[in-house]
Amino acid sequence: MKLLKLSALSQIADNPADMIIDVRSPSEFAQDHIPGAVNLPVLSDDERALVGMIYTRESSFKARKIGAALVAQNAAAHLKGPLADMTGGWQPLVYCWRGGQRSGAFATILDQVGWRVQLLDGGYRSYRRLVVGALYDTPLPHRITLIEGGTGTAKTRLLHHLAAVGEQVVDLEGLANHRGSLFGSQLGGQPAQKMFDTGLAQAFGKLDPNRMTWIEAESSKVGARMVPSAVWHAMCAAPRIEITAPTAARARFLSTAYRDLTKDIGRLHSQIDRLRPFHAASTIAAWQELANEGDWVALAEALISAHYDPRYAKSIARSDKAVRTIALEDLEDATLLRTAQDLAQTVR
Repeated sequence: MKLLKLSALSQIADNPADMIIDVRSPSEFAQDHIPGAVNLPVLSDDERALVGMIYTRESSFKARKIGAALVAQNAAAHLKGPLADMTGGWQPLVYCWRGGQRSGAFATILDQVGWRVQLLDGGYRSYRRLVVGALYDTPLPHRITLIEGGTGTAKTRLLHHLAAVGEQVVDLEGLANHRGSLFGSQLGGQPAQKMFDTGLAQAFGKLDPNRMTWIEAESSKVGARMVPSAVWHAMCAAPRIEITAPTAARARFLSTAYRDLTKDIGRLHSQIDRLRPFHAASTIAAWQELANEGDWVALAEALISAHYDPRYAKSIARSDKAVRTIALEDLEDATLLRTAQDLAQTVR
């Protein structure tokens, strides 16, 4: 059995393992895991809680004995199930929380079968330390330009067009599964903060720091997820390109971009209700009525004019970074593609 000591995140992507196996419990795996890992828990959440309780209330020996029996039982199920068809040349990389008994026991069983097993030294914690180092503890080395603009100026769509023409892009909203506004929640909810961090570390790890990387301007939070400090500091220091468009064009864009909300009137009403601390009851009632009527463009125009643009004007006034403004007459994909191509030319 080979012990893998991590000193760089790139060692995961470059590792020759055929499968990365996370043997932690399902709830631990759901919080965060190494990209590409599959969850083959040697203790379920309930079993892990049981062993922990026995350890603290009775004896460590009894806990280890019961834990070993459960690990063996679950390992057998994995060998008969998802690993049943693996050939002799198959090479797994195994890890648990800290590279201790759970991963060690499972890796030993796989090693005894005859597979060439790697065991991650320090477990998930060794990987997490590298993520924290990259996103929190050291300055981000990448060159960044921000795409900013008022709500409905198709910034995320423009970012996707930049990626399509070969530019380096980090989509914070995509990684956070949130559109970054009060109406921005999406189906499936947001990943845990650690999972968001892992996605960011993986995204930046694939990029060339010497080339320009485009990111949509955000606040320090995307929904409930915090932008890691090194990324946030780099964004605050980055030059900005502001996209503007007529209110009517922005309203038409929003009416399609937020189609999931228009199909769920109850959810839309709840989101509008969250604006009550900022607007008169009569204004909220008028917006709710537009929602009832299905007049999405008029509703979007009203929200842009009365809520979003005044707040955007205040935030942009606080920025002291150079801003280049690109005024678009419409936000159709053809226009956004041309804009992306023009922006790409400016950094080549």
